Amino acid sequence: MKLSHTFLFVQDQDVALKFYRDVIGLEVRTDATIENGYRWLTVGPPEQPEVEIGLALIGPPVPPTDHEALHALLAKGSLQGIIFTHDDVDAKFEQVRGAGAEVMQEPIDQYYGVRDCAFRDPSGNMIRFSSTRRNPFPG
Repeated sequence: MKLSHTFLFVQDQDVALKFYRDVIGLEVRTDATIENGYRWLTVGPPEQPEVEIGLALIGPPVPPTDHEALHALLAKGSLQGIIFTHDDVDAKFEQVRGAGAEVMQEPIDQYYGVRDCAFRDPSGNMIRFSSTRRNPFPG
C-alpha cells in the first residue's frame, strides 16, 4: 500500500498554487476544472511523482453547514498541516523566509531526533521542513 493523495484546504487556489509551486518548489500534477466549475488542483514533490497534494477550496463534499466553521479554523491555523523532509533545513528555511512566508518556528534541534522549522502558508496551514539529525541521542 502507498499514499497517493492528501488534501489541504486553502482560501484561494491561485494564491496557494503560487506559494506551493514558486516558494516551496512543488510541481503541478493536475490543474483541471471539472463538474460545476470545481477545480481539481494538485501539486507534489519532484522526488515523489506518485504523491499528490490537493489544494482544495472549502466546499462540496463538505456539508454547507460546516463551511463557516472550517473557514474560521483554517484562518486560525487550527487544521492539520504537512511536513516535508529536506536535507538542509536551514537553507530551506532561509529560502522560504526570503520569499516572505510567515515564520512559525526557526530551525531548531528537537529532542526527538529531528531538526525542523515551520511556516504558515497563505491560508494559515502549518508547513514544516524536517531532517533527521545524526546521533540525536548521544550517550
